[in-house]
Order: sequence, then C-alpha cells, then structure tokens
Amino acid sequence: MELQHVNVKIYVEGDLQVDPEQLIELFHEWVSQQVADELLIDVADYWHVPAGPGVVVVGHEADYAMDNGGDRYGMLYNRKAPLDGDNQSRLRQALGAAAAACRRLEEAFHGDGALRFSRDEFAIIINDRGLAPNSEETLDACRPDLEAFLKSSLGHSEFTVERQSDDPRFRFGVVVRSGQPFDLEALAGG
Repeated sequence: MELQHVNVKIYVEGDLQVDPEQLIELFHEWVSQQVADELLIDVADYWHVPAGPGVVVVGHEADYAMDNGGDRYGMLYNRKAPLDGDNQSRLRQALGAAAAACRRLEEAFHGDGALRFSRDEFAIIINDRGLAPNSEETLDACRPDLEAFLKSSLGHSEFTVERQSDDPRFRFGVVVRSGQPFDLEALAGG
C-alpha cells in the first residue's frame, strides 16, 4: 500500500497556555521568513471553531496548524502534495517537518513556559480515504512499514501503535505511544 498525504500531529503536553494572537503573529512571521521546506502562503484563524483546526499556516505543498481536533491541541503537519520515495521516507519527512515546527514553537515560547510538546505520543494520519480507508485491513497492510519506520526513527522498539478510531467515517490514523521519550530535535533532523 502506497501512503501519500501523510499527516503527523504531535500533541501539546498539558494545557495550551499560548495566546492565540501570539500564535497568529508568529505564524505570519513563518510565512514572511519562509521558515519551512515548503512554500508557506498565508495564515488562517479558525480559533473560534470548537475542537477545530485552530490556527493554520497554509502552504502550497503542506499546511501547519496548532490544531484542536479531538479536543486535544497539537502541532499538525498536513502534507498535501504527493512525495516520491517509499512509505518510510514519506513518514520520516512528515514526522521531521512536524518535529521541526514543534521545536520552533517551543523556542518561540520558551520564556513563558507556556508551550511544550509531548515526547512520548503522536498521531500519524493518512489524509486520503481512497488510498487508506479506516479499517483494520489498512492497519495490517501498513503495520510493517509503520513499525520499521518507528524503530528507525525512535531508535527502539518500545512503542505501541493503535488505531485512532474504528469509525469508517474517520480518516485512517494511528496513535503512537513510545515507552521512552523521543528527541524532537533528532526527529527534526537537527
């Protein structure tokens, strides 16, 4: 199974303490300074939507968002453009981009202590129901690539992978829980 349109959400640890206006301002700086590997275009404020997308940095190839989907804040990287390579390289690219965004956010709000991302839990979502319907069969087909990718990226095999939901109306996604803290900087390629 070829995985495209990989999303990764690294959860915020605890409650989000950052003022939405500060996030919007920072994300506008990301656009003006083109801090990511993808072309960043604009910022959209959906903070008013309950359990919604929050604040989104809209890009050409990918979007970044301080997302509150599922009533849980996190940095969501949404790869929109297809990528060459194998599943593991596409998963690695998405996790690396999400981790790099988390590091930038933690650095920006470090003095406040208002923002820290999890070092033991994140989600991987395939944003294409045609390629990856939300089913146990999809998980079985993806499991070898997911496990090989996670062993390589996390540097150990102490992790669990479970589907986010068994509701076929939802996108296929898994929650990864690591038995050892992971290093965001290492995942970001830094």
